[in-house]
Amino acid sequence: MNSDTFKGQWMQLKGKIRQQWGKLTDDEVDQIQGNSEMLIGKIQERYGRSRDEAEREVNRWYDDQGRAA
Repeated sequence: MNSDTFKGQWMQLKGKIRQQWGKLTDDEVDQIQGNSEMLIGKIQERYGRSRDEAEREVNRWYDDQGRAA
């Protein structure tokens, strides 16, 4: 995933992130502000995933968003 592209699409992705990872609070999602590394870290914390698992999950989800567009 290209972090610049992720950041550029942040406003469109924000609501979808809340739907996909419902354990993340609104404040946590707001703090992420398009930073994919921070999203991965928050998923690690909330869902007990390893860094690699969280990164794969985010990348897979992000790729799916591109196909859905």
